[in-house]
Amino acid sequence: MTTLTTRQNNIRRLLKPRHVCIIGGQAMADAIRRCDAAGFAGEVWVVNPKYEELGGRKCYPSVASLPEAPDATFIAVPREGTIEMLKELNARGAGGAICYAAGFAEVGGEGIELQKKFIEAAGDLAVVGPNCYGILNYLNGIVLWPTGHSGQKVETGCALVAQSGNIALNLTCNDRSVPFAYVITSGNQVVLNVADFVDELAEDPKVTAIGLYIEAISDVPAFSRAAAKALANGKPLIALKAGKSELGSQLAMSHTSSLAGSDRMYDALFERLGVIRVNSIPDLLETMKLISIAGLPKGKSLAVFTCSGGDGLMTADLAEELDVPLNPHSADQVADLKQQLPNFASVTNPLDYNTSLWSHEDLLTKCFGTVMRGDYDAGMLILDYAVDGEASERACDASVNAIMAACETHGKMPIVTATLPELLPARVRDRMAKRHAAPMQGLPEAMRAFAAAARFAYQRDHLTSAAADNLITPQTPVLEGPTRIVSEHDAKLVLAKHGLVSPASRIVAPGEAAKAAAELGFPVVVKVAAPVIAHKTEAGAVAVNLKSAAEVKAAVAQMHNSVAAYQPGLRIEKVLVEAMVRDVVAELIIGVKRDPQFGLALVVGAGGILVEMVEDSALLLLPTDRKTVEKAIHGLKIAKLLRGYRGKPAGDINAVVSAVMAVADYAEAHRADLVELDVNPLMVLPRGAVAVDALIVQADK
Repeated sequence: MTTLTTRQNNIRRLLKPRHVCIIGGQAMADAIRRCDAAGFAGEVWVVNPKYEELGGRKCYPSVASLPEAPDATFIAVPREGTIEMLKELNARGAGGAICYAAGFAEVGGEGIELQKKFIEAAGDLAVVGPNCYGILNYLNGIVLWPTGHSGQKVETGCALVAQSGNIALNLTCNDRSVPFAYVITSGNQVVLNVADFVDELAEDPKVTAIGLYIEAISDVPAFSRAAAKALANGKPLIALKAGKSELGSQLAMSHTSSLAGSDRMYDALFERLGVIRVNSIPDLLETMKLISIAGLPKGKSLAVFTCSGGDGLMTADLAEELDVPLNPHSADQVADLKQQLPNFASVTNPLDYNTSLWSHEDLLTKCFGTVMRGDYDAGMLILDYAVDGEASERACDASVNAIMAACETHGKMPIVTATLPELLPARVRDRMAKRHAAPMQGLPEAMRAFAAAARFAYQRDHLTSAAADNLITPQTPVLEGPTRIVSEHDAKLVLAKHGLVSPASRIVAPGEAAKAAAELGFPVVVKVAAPVIAHKTEAGAVAVNLKSAAEVKAAVAQMHNSVAAYQPGLRIEKVLVEAMVRDVVAELIIGVKRDPQFGLALVVGAGGILVEMVEDSALLLLPTDRKTVEKAIHGLKIAKLLRGYRGKPAGDINAVVSAVMAVADYAEAHRADLVELDVNPLMVLPRGAVAVDALIVQADK
């Protein structure tokens, strides 16, 4: 049995309290009454020394005078008083507290000092905020919230954790039948952050999915541990990450930095952890709703029913974009359907069953059942409820009843979606939810939600113990102070110890370059080795395809002039002479960037001199494994070249994966001091992959 820390135990007390306390003035009277109206079965205590009662409840003069230490407390007093209340609650042994007051570190100045006192006063308390709206628990009828809200008690449902109180408030008022179990606003996240809530909610059997509104993740390793737990427990995380704009790279030495922007880091983190990323509030709500009401599909094959050719075309476009297979019906299904439908009906998927079956629930059920007996994981009926009278509504009801019955008979997920959100009435949504059929509002949102749910189910089912070890992002120290560039020659030597292959080479004085080239065999490449120049091409410090001693001598002479022009006073001390790599299929880049928030990030993509212009790359957080790397490589545009394009030889993808893993292994071994690393280009051959340039920047200890 896992032993909980004091704070973890206090989080549980906060989210599922036996008794609650509200500290505040007249402004909280309505909030106190809402606690009673929500149906909370435990005690509700009020602390205010100025009044005898508030909101119909007796007032206690202090925390010390309460009958016992409260499990959950809502503090609605000014910021200085909030700190004093935290001290009293911590001394009393309370569970958790929600701090409504603002004016801490978010305002700067004295707010920063007050926040330090806030943290000290909190002690072992599980503290939400400050600068937050609070917590709604619709499972137990707990309202620790300063204003009105919508929602109702549920037996099971999704949880929402939001860094914005106003967005959370608005989402409780949605007209989409989303069954919320919890709504939690995290505010400034001074004590508890998003990861703490996810970690606890991942273990709650009544929570079906966890929605997140995130502006920033303050502790990536902690978030990765919590998200990995949620994935292992089969609880999808659906995240709306605000703020996609790139703030620029902090490091400018390598191409990798320009390819690893902040939003791409979040993409990589979410991909690694199976987090469903959405880009709008409707997508967040619809995805949470589908999973919470209908569960997860067994696969991603979808059968679609419509009475509109236009709806069918839009669905087909969305399905192709989202990689949702709309598989054709089998021969026996086609034969059965042609007997049931008019001779002008086209038996396809999506199936336009047309209006001949309209209002005939028995015939619709038979038609839909004929399809759903096939190899499909879900059936989606596209239906906008008519508004021209009861007869039309009854006809729509017949179609809804038919899809639910057909899917239930064959053990498939039933989905009904309106193309417009307002054209699926609440009464229909409620009826569907009781039968675990997903009532979706908006065709694009419905398709994206289904695709996301199917993908999560696949990731959950294919999570192995070995892969689980790689999900957690390790704690990576932030490096400050001077750095040093490792020479290309030395970089290749240390990377070779981890399995990276480089060309045969010599490092010599400039006057010995021609002799070294003859020993290696022409053609050769000559580069300036000392002093170390990060961008040799820009400095004119590299010459390729030199076919004779005379060409080598001329190239070295030109380099003296180019380097002196690039940086006055710079003199060449050593040159690197390498055998020229030939029969190249493609050029790749492999890089590692150290990020203060995400740790070590690995980039692999199209390389060479056009790397930043092409921007064909994948980003993975370290550690990683061969399977993940191979999948990332096959997802690149340049993978067409690697697989053999228009009769050209294919590249050795297995050797590419080995090269990437060599770089990843080196980075992991030097997590404590690696700043950045570039292998660009990696020459991919029909057999093998060779690194012809390498740059390593390390902390200069």
